[in-house]
Amino acid sequence: MGGIEESEPPLKRAKGPVAESKNLAEDSSVKESSVCSLGDVMARPLTSQGDEEKIGSKGVIKKSEFIKIITRALYSLGYDKSGALLEEESGIPMHSSVVNQFMQQVMDGYWDESIITLHMIGLSDETAVKSASFLILEQKFLELLRRDKVSAALNSLRSEIVPLQINMSRVHELASCIISPSKSLTLGDSGQDTEDEKSRSKFLAKLQKLLPASVVIPEKRLEHLVEKALDVQRDSCLFHNTSDSDFSLYSDHQCGRNRIPSQTLQILEAHSDEVWFLQFSHDGKYLASSSKDQSAIIWEVKEDGQVSLKHRLSGHRKPVFTVSWSPNDHQLLTCGQEEAIRRWDVNSGECLHVYEKTGVGLISCGWFLDGGGIFAGMTDKSICLWDLDGRELESWKGQKTLRISDMAITDDGKRIISICREAAILLLDREANFERWIEEEEVITSFSLSKDNKYLLVNLINQEIHLWSIESDPKLVSRYKGHKRARFVIRSCFGGFEQAFIASGSEDSQRKTFLSSSPSVLTAHFVLILLVTLSTFSVLVVSGVYLFCV
Repeated sequence: MGGIEESEPPLKRAKGPVAESKNLAEDSSVKESSVCSLGDVMARPLTSQGDEEKIGSKGVIKKSEFIKIITRALYSLGYDKSGALLEEESGIPMHSSVVNQFMQQVMDGYWDESIITLHMIGLSDETAVKSASFLILEQKFLELLRRDKVSAALNSLRSEIVPLQINMSRVHELASCIISPSKSLTLGDSGQDTEDEKSRSKFLAKLQKLLPASVVIPEKRLEHLVEKALDVQRDSCLFHNTSDSDFSLYSDHQCGRNRIPSQTLQILEAHSDEVWFLQFSHDGKYLASSSKDQSAIIWEVKEDGQVSLKHRLSGHRKPVFTVSWSPNDHQLLTCGQEEAIRRWDVNSGECLHVYEKTGVGLISCGWFLDGGGIFAGMTDKSICLWDLDGRELESWKGQKTLRISDMAITDDGKRIISICREAAILLLDREANFERWIEEEEVITSFSLSKDNKYLLVNLINQEIHLWSIESDPKLVSRYKGHKRARFVIRSCFGGFEQAFIASGSEDSQRKTFLSSSPSVLTAHFVLILLVTLSTFSVLVVSGVYLFCV
């Protein structure tokens, strides 16, 4: 019949859309319950297609499409008997008899007949017909070649594939197989399993993607629709703060306001003066705080969520302005205000190294991605990079940072970010030696970099928070208002599930949370939100913040 001879008898044909299941007629119990093979379904006239009947409360779901998609899902999940039974009982076949015949011919290797049947399906898109024909003839060519039927393969290439006048680069690749047949192993399914149903099933799945969804129901269409529905529920959930693993198909998803933490869990009172900076370790097991009392503290977060003092880090001669965790959380940097940077061992609390520069004070610090070095902002407005032993690696002079400044480095180590002027932030590309700026109209007091390095959260002196996209040219995305600032530096941070929220302190004794307008930003841990009241000497650990929707 123009195809490749089969070692299997014709009745051993797979059922379902990818033709992989066994003959249902082999099971006598199935016969008795009227569950039939695909061939029987094709032969039996079906009573009703139900094309115009609608189901659902809004009357927009076509019953026939709904049943076909469920049937497709049953076959995809391996429930071939159930799929065939649904076709039988509903009277709605998943595919037309012509499409079923086409797929069976492909599975049997009857290539010439399958192309004739392809034209009988009635596709209006001539390009799709040509592309599908090309794919079928290509498979025919490769199977002939692998069975050493070089003359027949050459004839198919000349008289069938070339006249289609499409994908000529692929035609040249196929032609090269005539000269070097071993190349055919790299162009299609390899080796001795070409005749097997499993190999042809993969080819059929590839072929089906070229046909319209109304002709061949797409693989996993039901799963796709359900996932889309869950996406809509997630996007419409105002207080969404839970992982996708908590979703259920049994009811619509909706996070309540209680998903936003709002109760004080613990107050940490170990510092003797104002607390200036807080930062969790990357794994969420530790918390570091720095204070005007010239010390820093490493706190340990227990499994029950309670926080206890692990180490008090003393040695600075001036207030400790900021802290920074190493990428593996084994070490901690503390930066004295216009003084020195100290590197500490988290486990023992021992000071491992002191970084100083004669005549210059250090005002900010951070780590390389690999933990093999640190960077710092200087009082002379320069930026310096050191290895762990204190050897200077790189230095940028000029107006690179202010005397009081936040700094950050992207995870790839390519960009250093710093406040270079009162109302400007420098984005320094180390590799390209290229500088870009974020220009604000008001004085910048602090900033925070998102975990994916795509967004920058900027606090301004006029009691506004600005969200900037910094992937390419900096672009202002959103503005947030509500917090109060008069005397102290107010910091904001990304938080919540996928960093969908922005948390900020406030001088009115309130904690503000804003709904972020940025896309999903991955973060490993956001166990607690910490807020610092600078007029007291304690750290307030809360399970959340007051919510503002912007």
